[in-house]
Amino acid sequence: MEEIILLHTNDLHSHFENWPKIRRFLLNKRKENSTPKQSTFVVDLGDFVDRWHPLTEATNGTANVELMNAVHYDGATIGNNEGVGNSKKQLNHLYDEANFDILLGNLFDLDTGKRPRWALPYKILATAQKTRVGLIGLTAPFPLTYKPNGWDIRGVDDVLPQLISEVRQQCDVLILLSHLGIDNDMKIATNYPEIDVLLGSHTHHLFRHGEKINHTQLSAAGKFGQYVGEVHLLLEDGVIVQTSAEALPTEDFLALPEDEAEISSYLEKGHDLLKQKQVADLPYTFSNVLDSEHPLIFQALNALKKRGGTEAAVLNTGLFLDDLSKGLVTEENLHQVLPHPMHLIRVTLNGKELTRLVREMEKNRHFLRKFPIVGMGFRGKIFGDISYTGISYDKADASVYWNGQAVVDNQNYTLTTIDHYLFIPFFPTIEIAGEIEFLFPEFLRNVFGDYLRRCYPIDKKATYNK
Repeated sequence: MEEIILLHTNDLHSHFENWPKIRRFLLNKRKENSTPKQSTFVVDLGDFVDRWHPLTEATNGTANVELMNAVHYDGATIGNNEGVGNSKKQLNHLYDEANFDILLGNLFDLDTGKRPRWALPYKILATAQKTRVGLIGLTAPFPLTYKPNGWDIRGVDDVLPQLISEVRQQCDVLILLSHLGIDNDMKIATNYPEIDVLLGSHTHHLFRHGEKINHTQLSAAGKFGQYVGEVHLLLEDGVIVQTSAEALPTEDFLALPEDEAEISSYLEKGHDLLKQKQVADLPYTFSNVLDSEHPLIFQALNALKKRGGTEAAVLNTGLFLDDLSKGLVTEENLHQVLPHPMHLIRVTLNGKELTRLVREMEKNRHFLRKFPIVGMGFRGKIFGDISYTGISYDKADASVYWNGQAVVDNQNYTLTTIDHYLFIPFFPTIEIAGEIEFLFPEFLRNVFGDYLRRCYPIDKKATYNK
């Protein structure tokens, strides 16, 4: 008889508040449960990196990889925060110093047609009893966001059959590291019985005591390091005879007095690094209050127009979490004001559809003003007021104007906004009728920072046409 123990983290999203306890638990478990008849492997399922944290932002995620190195993971896959939260160049160097393998079977370089140099399609591990354990990694396919960033992301059914065919014959136990979400996991467990264990993530679902579909053991450990997944496999002569899974609450793990200082140090270091990067010198304070003397949102709307090369832009006030004070602005200030991992999009609509979009926004305006938004890239509290530049709306007859001229039904119009509007359900016209172009690689705050850098340069001799 032989036992294999699988430990997994997933969707940490740079929430380091539980990391010291998790690291200690994983290292101790590996040491305690490694005997001639017992082997322990540790993996991560992606979204370990999230740029909401200042240290992640300041280091482009390499600080996260340094933390992972302390655990000596046996393998990891990436999530969408690594995949599209970084530029192609940043992602290509994210794992330069990693001491663990990245397993990713469905991402390819658009230019070469090959997998990136930092990723393997699969990996074969061996236990002390010479049982072969195969690991495959897949991440959520979002062609709309991966392709503009230079990647060819492929669907599950496009790659998994070939991977299974290749790996299954080389291993006794086949494990899928999935950053695909619960619905895809259920389908895979049903349609691909060759997979013995499916470790799931992305949708932050929690299987407190595991789930089974046919003979496939599923495990999922929620989000933010609130749980660690643990799977036990009992084998006889290299054949699985019993499986179980559990999500272990990290609140029950050993905590030490020095943990708080370590957690604080990550924030302090991130803040310090971002403060060193100066952006602009503002002549007065830009407020996140819409009816103030110098509203921040109108500067941002102008920045969107410049970056998108359009005559109009749309944003909401809830995106701006604080003012930008008069004087020097650093990347720290921008990160605090706009922590969202949002990209810009250009949306082209004919006049009839543009009118419908603006009417959707006006219909939802009062509802959204105090509406709390969670997820889909939003890192604030409420949606806030919708603001336009280049577009105006006449409540009296529900007419829409483009730079003061009535919108013509059969004429095309292009505006710049954020990809968040594509994912929330309030403005369906964008997805249904819009021709969408993602603008990569910058986030909203990067675009805004570039605009401020040119409009309000620290070197007063520089000029920029606002």
